[in-house]
Amino acid sequence: MRDRAAEYGLNLIGAIPATAYAATGEPAESRMRAAGPHARSIIVIGNGGGALWRALKTHANTHPGWLDRDHPLDDFTREVVEQMLLPPLRERKFEVTTAYPGDPDPFNFMLLARLAGLGGPSIIGVMVHPVYGPWIALRAALLIDLELDSSGAAAGFDPCPRCTVRSCIPACPVDAVSAAGGWNVPRCIQHRVESEADCAARCHARVGCVLGPEHRYPDDELAYHQRRTLPAMRAYYDAHLSKPRSDR
Repeated sequence: MRDRAAEYGLNLIGAIPATAYAATGEPAESRMRAAGPHARSIIVIGNGGGALWRALKTHANTHPGWLDRDHPLDDFTREVVEQMLLPPLRERKFEVTTAYPGDPDPFNFMLLARLAGLGGPSIIGVMVHPVYGPWIALRAALLIDLELDSSGAAAGFDPCPRCTVRSCIPACPVDAVSAAGGWNVPRCIQHRVESEADCAARCHARVGCVLGPEHRYPDDELAYHQRRTLPAMRAYYDAHLSKPRSDR
């Protein structure tokens, strides 16, 4: 599976016993029950660096209009998982159920990534990897009737407390990152909504991380992800932050 997935840019894969996630007390128990008693392990799938984006663009070149979809990258991920990764498993009579970030009753994918060794925590609010740095994302989980326990390279990775450079902190134009408090979500959102142009093309703190700079997403991918997060930020801003300045 690792070899086949990597051909499409899904180059981060780890697996944990299903009981390891259930023991954390996180929600999604209904999803575990819906998967049935076969769910003995969870295979966590992600991407590191720009390989997935390049695979998407190659796919789009042979599928006109793909990039005009509402969710072209997510749809491409599902296409790869459903058409390329699942058939070989089902041919071998494994029972497999899929889950994706954003599904109803979702798993905590950041927790899954930590348990499976795909990433560790950071003060900039995203998972980080010892090779790819902050340039990773979590794409899918497979619940399978097979006992697996195979951690990725980021098992136990927690770099920020030991980092002395912390160039991510001064890189943020509104001081929304600190060593003590991590990512100040309201401050970041307020700046993104009220002064969008300043951070429209990239997150400066993420770019400022000292880990894996050679794996930074291409510029057009950075801008894509920034555009994708803005509607949710605006909704949060409207609900929680759009008060008269004297009330803030």
